[in-house]
Amino acid sequence: MDKHSNPTDTAPKQALPGAHSTTKHPMTGHPAMGPTGMDHDDHAVHSEGQHAGHSTAMFKNRFWLTLLLSIPVVFFSPMFGHLLGYTSPQFPGSAWIPPLLGTVIFFYGGQPFLKGGWQEIKSRQPAMMLLISMAITVAFIASWVTSLGIGGFDLDFWWELALLVAIMLLGHWIEMRALGSARGALDALAALLPDEAERVVDEGTETISIAQLNPGDIVLVRPGARLPADGVITDGSSEVDESMITGESKTVSRTVGDSVVAGTVSTDNSLRVKVTAVGDDTALAGIQRLVSEAQSSTSRAQALADRAAAFLFYFAAGSGVITFIVWSLLGSIPDAVTRTVTVLVIACPHALGLAIPLVIAISTERAAKAGVLIKDRMALERMRTIDVVLFDKTGTLTKGEPALTDVAAIEGVSADELLALASAVESDSEHPVARAIIAAAQKTGAPAMAATGFQSMTGRGVQATIDGSTVAVGGPALLKELDLSEPERVSSATTGWMSRGASVLHVIKDGAVIGAVALEDEIRAESRQAVHALQAHGIKVAMITGDAHQVAATVATELGIDEVFAEVLPQDKDQKVAELQGRGMKVAMVGDGVNDAPALARAEVGIAIGAGTDVAMESAGVVLAGNDPRAVLSTVDLSKASYRKMWQNLIWATGYNIISVPLAAGVLAGVGFVLSPAAGAVLMSLSTIVVALNAQLLRRLKLNPAEVS
Repeated sequence: MDKHSNPTDTAPKQALPGAHSTTKHPMTGHPAMGPTGMDHDDHAVHSEGQHAGHSTAMFKNRFWLTLLLSIPVVFFSPMFGHLLGYTSPQFPGSAWIPPLLGTVIFFYGGQPFLKGGWQEIKSRQPAMMLLISMAITVAFIASWVTSLGIGGFDLDFWWELALLVAIMLLGHWIEMRALGSARGALDALAALLPDEAERVVDEGTETISIAQLNPGDIVLVRPGARLPADGVITDGSSEVDESMITGESKTVSRTVGDSVVAGTVSTDNSLRVKVTAVGDDTALAGIQRLVSEAQSSTSRAQALADRAAAFLFYFAAGSGVITFIVWSLLGSIPDAVTRTVTVLVIACPHALGLAIPLVIAISTERAAKAGVLIKDRMALERMRTIDVVLFDKTGTLTKGEPALTDVAAIEGVSADELLALASAVESDSEHPVARAIIAAAQKTGAPAMAATGFQSMTGRGVQATIDGSTVAVGGPALLKELDLSEPERVSSATTGWMSRGASVLHVIKDGAVIGAVALEDEIRAESRQAVHALQAHGIKVAMITGDAHQVAATVATELGIDEVFAEVLPQDKDQKVAELQGRGMKVAMVGDGVNDAPALARAEVGIAIGAGTDVAMESAGVVLAGNDPRAVLSTVDLSKASYRKMWQNLIWATGYNIISVPLAAGVLAGVGFVLSPAAGAVLMSLSTIVVALNAQLLRRLKLNPAEVS
């Protein structure tokens, strides 16, 4: 058995100094800013080229200033006043308020769209930005022509230009807020390392930065400190918390000759460790590379709105050319210009610009209220296509901590008495095993016993004195040391426990085994419902674990899981995801440890349990704030519902343009119907309202995991 005596709390994760500066990263020697040399906002923006390298804060700031400037532009616009039946105050210079402020809005608020449109022209990939920039440019030029009285045109689009830019900035601001950045996983991995190390020298120790460590150095690791590099223990023994690497909450006993890994924690004793690997050669850096490679291999679907915008660009441009030619041939150049400008302005996607961002914003808000954090907007969309959900066992389907499941005692000793003795011995320990035994004893209601002389025996167990008797709690190693054997009544029980993978601890009183207890990682009650509900929706459920086959089989049988991957090494988990993908399946991976991070990034959708490590959560596109695996099905339901709303909004937004553009071009002029610029602007606003109201219907979707059946 592993010793379980009062491990200290793990050291807090410290951010590396200069995490966003040009200092060298102590793990890799590369600039600490991040793998791409940009901050997270910039990466999210650049990965979506349509945003022309701008950040969320930029869209936010430009929106509010543009909205403020739009108020007087709209109020003093003669066309808007005519629509609402009022006359704005007249004073010297009042007529120039819309042109002057409208010009500021065009160049300031419209700058990201103009830049984006120019980039789309250069890349020969017309999409949303080019369509928006074309519309605001046409409105800007036409409005100035009208304001200057050139040609006698009545094309006052200042108010429409102002609102158009404001609405587009709002849509992109909402969209940018919905962007997730899994690149933070690399920073979280680096943060597992301490800033400094204590290197052993002839005169004692010296404190150096971990970048100065070399293979062969001896370092001193104090209780509660993280290991600065991979190495081998040369002196001392300790319970080591490897949860940040393995995802397992149970500490592991490490002694002289054992290998240890950078980033893990010596919980209760000092160690001297000979460094065997530093920098890029450490296991932690290897996991970092796997995360980076898996993320870069994940394809990013092109936004539906961009595809629709590309179609609308060609549709609007073609309609504008045809409109101008036809009306010119009819002999009316002013009418040709008016009709063409109206077509191009109406074709601007007010509704299309909000169709996707509004759905994303509302769906992510609904998810958050249900305890599901959407970090990657595309992860939510992909969730509806998932064929298999791959759960990490420990800490996900199970609680990740031991629970007492069985008790066996010799004749003459009751189970309650055995638990009371074991609980008294463990009362001075804070180890998870001790807490499990104490909790089980408290449930029996047996009177508490007083223990004195508590003693921890490294790697073997614990003992204390109770009512003058020496009582010890330990595993097979303690029995072997004391040359004891199990009584037949106890042995018959422990054989069955071990066959299913349970940990066995013996209770020894005055040199004789009087009983044993079984401890197992407790399955979450919600896991059964989650597995059955996913299967009922036609989604296969698989489980992956580093545990032995018999342990994995026991859990899988109890939960009814379809496929099991057992005895999988931490660095091989992402390969199992790739294996499932190789069978043509789309995978959602659910995990909670650093060792899960590459698999989370490799899967079509990575889902991190909220109680997991920072790295697992940063690597995932979806984070479950709680530990309820039923929330995975809630994410599937939300994905399907939001995808329907996206399509409905896109159909409405593009359908509006397909109908209104020909009307604006004058196809019904022969029967006396011509869509005026003002009427076209009103219709455009109504289409935006319809899209917004349709997106709001997502709020009616029920996402409470407790309702999963």
